[in-house]
Amino acid sequence: MEYSPVVVEQKILCCQCGTAITPNPSNMCINCIRNEVDISEGIPKQATLHFCRNCERYLQPPTIWINALLESRELLGLCLKKLKGLNKVRLIDAGFIWTEPHSRRIKVKLTIQKEVFASTILQQVFEVEYIVSYQQCNDCARVMAQNTWQALVQVRQKVNHKRTFLYLEQLILKHNAHKDTINIKEVKDGIDFFYAQKSHALKMVEFLTNITPSRSKTSEQLISTDIHSNTSNYKFTFSVEIVPICKDDLVCLPLKVARSLGNISPLVICYRIGNSIHVMDPNTLAVSEVQTALFWRMPFTSLATSKDLVEYYVLDVEPLGPVRDKFVLADIQVARSTDFGKNNVTSFARSHLGGILNPGDTVLGYDLSSSNFNDKVYDALNRDQLPDVILVKKSYPNRRKKKKSRNWKLKSLNKEEDEMKQKKNDAEKIEQDYEMFLRDLEEDPEFRQSVNLYKMPNSKENNEMDVDGKEISQGDKT
Repeated sequence: MEYSPVVVEQKILCCQCGTAITPNPSNMCINCIRNEVDISEGIPKQATLHFCRNCERYLQPPTIWINALLESRELLGLCLKKLKGLNKVRLIDAGFIWTEPHSRRIKVKLTIQKEVFASTILQQVFEVEYIVSYQQCNDCARVMAQNTWQALVQVRQKVNHKRTFLYLEQLILKHNAHKDTINIKEVKDGIDFFYAQKSHALKMVEFLTNITPSRSKTSEQLISTDIHSNTSNYKFTFSVEIVPICKDDLVCLPLKVARSLGNISPLVICYRIGNSIHVMDPNTLAVSEVQTALFWRMPFTSLATSKDLVEYYVLDVEPLGPVRDKFVLADIQVARSTDFGKNNVTSFARSHLGGILNPGDTVLGYDLSSSNFNDKVYDALNRDQLPDVILVKKSYPNRRKKKKSRNWKLKSLNKEEDEMKQKKNDAEKIEQDYEMFLRDLEEDPEFRQSVNLYKMPNSKENNEMDVDGKEISQGDKT
């Protein structure tokens, strides 16, 4: 029979309360150690968080404001950074304790460890309460106050309509390029963007340069200076001028410019505007691109704009064969819509619209035979070689007569109007420009691709929007 010794654990008495405990270096029980030593000493049990109600951000000292949702990792990290003595202990766990959202109190439960005696580690759980105090951040203070902007971007175009800025507004909304603005002001010839920092204004100038043919100038104004610290306060102004050429304009290029573009015909139409000017000769389908630097080196203006377009009735279309992308060269016989049925005056025009025009359609064009242009370059051209009519785009008069309400809409920037009160005629002119812009969106699918359309909330259709006689789904915003 084997002998199995019985191991009996030795016990000692606690030196404080006399309770039998397992021997340890402190010779004290756990309760007595907790009564003698508080490892959370030096860690504040209450702190303050500064919260901006306007932008819903929290202050991260010294001057950084961050976005953080309730009970998020970002907010928990901010709360832990507010506790000064937390680096002297070992953090085991941290979590939020639920509180009412309107109580302006945030509670965090912490679990920490610390070595109190030799080879004796004590773990403790405690709560920290944070009081949410309202404080306005510097950005919101600048917005609420006046004349606190540091940088200004002035966008201007010397034309007699607002359609360019309506399109530019939709591009800004689509790319969210206005997120850093503190104010947007609409003036007579353009729009002003105000910024709290110079870097934000430079981003807007770079965005405008990438999407429009434009040039910019910079100026600065000294506001104050400190000779002791050698610091100064400036206000910066960036002036962005967009070229005065728009889509569907009739342009007469200077001879040097026309020769530099592959010896294209001087009399062209502008069929697209990007970060450069795209022109086309409707008689030959020759296209070219006028770079921004070339335009400002040898500037030119439009002979006629879209407001000078005349409506014609198409009598006959004879394709000639040449095709470039969506353009088809054709000889088209037209008559003025106002003269149709009253006289037998017709005109022949060679146009790029042979692919979309049929007898019986209506088309918009420029009447050169009865127009008088004050342009030296145009006067130098041989009149015998010029056409009587230059057709630009197809027209849809029947759709306008129906006056069908659109079941889609566009968003707009929150702009501040100019201090000078608009006249009644100016308001009507702006409404006409906006209506023409909406018609261009309806009639031109390529133009519509760069703009976001939104379904009207009270539209009867469930998931469809009618644009250009076709239905597109609500999710396919173009």
